Amino acid sequence: MKPTFIALLALCLCLGGCEKKEAKQTAKEPSKTKKAPEKSEPKVDLEKHERFLWEFETGDAIAYSSPAIGFDGTVYVGSYNGRLYAINRSGVKLWEFETGREVQSSPAIGSDGTVYVGSDDNKLYAINPKSGVKLWEFETGGEVMSSPAIGSDGTVYVGSIDKKLYAINPKSGVKVWEFETGSGKFLSGVMSSPAIGSDGTVYVGSNDNKLYAINGKNGVKLWEFETRHVVSSSPAIGSDGTVYVGSGDSKLYAINPKSGVKVWEFETGSGVSSSPAIGPDGTVYVGSSDKKFYAINGKSGVKLWEFETGENVSSSPAIGSNGTVYVGSMDKKLYAINGKNGIKLWEFETGDIVYSSPAIGPDGTLYVGADDKKLYAIKTDSKGLAKSPWPMRGQNAQHAGRVMKK
Repeated sequence: MKPTFIALLALCLCLGGCEKKEAKQTAKEPSKTKKAPEKSEPKVDLEKHERFLWEFETGDAIAYSSPAIGFDGTVYVGSYNGRLYAINRSGVKLWEFETGREVQSSPAIGSDGTVYVGSDDNKLYAINPKSGVKLWEFETGGEVMSSPAIGSDGTVYVGSIDKKLYAINPKSGVKVWEFETGSGKFLSGVMSSPAIGSDGTVYVGSNDNKLYAINGKNGVKLWEFETRHVVSSSPAIGSDGTVYVGSGDSKLYAINPKSGVKVWEFETGSGVSSSPAIGPDGTVYVGSSDKKFYAINGKSGVKLWEFETGENVSSSPAIGSNGTVYVGSMDKKLYAINGKNGIKLWEFETGDIVYSSPAIGPDGTLYVGADDKKLYAIKTDSKGLAKSPWPMRGQNAQHAGRVMKK
């Protein structure tokens, strides 16, 4: 990473947390682009953990890349060593694909199984899921930390640090259109991952402090909603179309999808880079850099409960079929929390920080990465994802990032 860019991002996020209620600040908000620190050894014998299934080691930290699960159960995840890995359900590597720099983007899987992933080498890649061979690459003007979303017609949407959102033809890799966002006070670019509504509208956040609604066919802006800080959180879309997104200004917003008007806002104690998930009853779950994880009434914005971890929560939650909510923390743990009352059911300790967001397979196996260079497979009591409008980051285990038809 470029040191100047890292410094600006860290300063920007810190200032966002300090703007409101400085006394509530308990820890520095993490930079999404900050290189992982030196790795520490696990303090627990993971093989003796009753829920441990297997671990797969990459060559560097699995930071913000979150695992995606293919239709055949193959797990795909990126690493700071610049590679995307394909791993089978037993934890055995099938192939690896090398990009030019770190992979912070989370992979997304098309309806034909094609794997799409961004890299800090300024490119988006389309990769054959069986062989790991590159199908095409698309070059942007900056790092691609945003994770791709896939429209119902297969169009691939992804953001870049060059301040643009791109729509790309999935077969040829040719640009369909591009939309340029503005410049931020301290930094610019699109780190947020897009979300696609039932009508094809694309919603995406930007470091210019705004959330945008864009026509998915032609790239024309429909509206913009301004917050007081960077929007690196990725939107979630409720059953009625309401768009939920976090901001570095310490708030989670609910926004009318047609008008772009705020429905409500919920204030946490520090910046929100975690992306929200939505339960079957409409409850919105999101983490914050105030070390807490929140459950919020999706209609009113009223807090239902909060759960405190030992460090900041940048990981985005996944909701199991039994209502259990799973989320990682910078305290090196993955938590399983009762979605109704916020009571911890169990915790799983990794060897380092968990920025990565968990994914749940149809058999209930949970996959999550950590900065200790490992992808973990963990046994849960859930039988797949919850049947809700947006049960995890990217909407489903393939990270399609769009509202699915019932």
